[in-house]
Amino acid sequence: MIKLNLDAKKDGPLNVLCLGAHSDDIEIGCGGTILRLIHEYPQVTFHWVVFSARGVRRLEAEHAAELFVGRQRLARLVLKEFPDGLLPYVGADVKAAFEDLKETGSPDLIFTHQPHDAHQDHRLLCELTWNTFRNHFILEYEIPKYDGDLGRPSFFCPLEVSQYQTKVRHLMEVFGSQRSKHWFQESTFEGLMRLRGMECNAPSGYAEAFYCRKAVF
Repeated sequence: MIKLNLDAKKDGPLNVLCLGAHSDDIEIGCGGTILRLIHEYPQVTFHWVVFSARGVRRLEAEHAAELFVGRQRLARLVLKEFPDGLLPYVGADVKAAFEDLKETGSPDLIFTHQPHDAHQDHRLLCELTWNTFRNHFILEYEIPKYDGDLGRPSFFCPLEVSQYQTKVRHLMEVFGSQRSKHWFQESTFEGLMRLRGMECNAPSGYAEAFYCRKAVF
C-alpha cells in the first residue's frame, strides 16, 4: 500500500485545522491521528475549533486541546457556545463563524465530521467545511453512537500502541461529563480502532479511519 507523505510541504510547518461540533468530537474522531502527526511532524501547528462548548464542556475542551497537542502547538483555540443539538437551527450564525475561520489562512489538512453522520450538528459542520474550504485536503472522521451510522471509510491512519492508548487515556481523564453514558467506555473506543486496524492491516492492530472525498495526486 502506498503511503501518504506530508513532507512535501516546503514553506513552513504543517498547519492543521480541527473542527468539532462538541467538546469531545475531535478527540474521539481523530485524537490518535493527531498524536501521530505530532510524533512525525514535531513543528506541526493546530487551529482547534469547537462549536458547542458550554459550561463544564468548555473547560473539558480547553483541557483536552492542551493534553492532545500542547499550548506551544495551538496556533488558535476557538470555543463557541452554540446550543448542542440545535446547530442547524442557528445555521446563519454557524455559517458566519465559518467565514471567520478563513482568517486561519490555508490549512494543509482539515479534520471534520463525515456527511452521513446521524447527528444533525455533525452533518451541518461537514457541509459548511466543504462550503468554506473548497480547495483543501479534508479528512472526515467518524463518531460511534447509538444510531449505528458507521460505514466504509476509505482512508486509514495506523497507530502505534502508545498513540491509541494515550488517546483513550486522555478521553477517559478529561471528559468526566460523559462518563455517565454507558457507551463512553474504553472498550468502545478501542473496539472501533481495533476494527479499523484490522481493515488496514495496521502493524499494531489499531488505526483510525476517515472518509476522503477528494485527493489530488
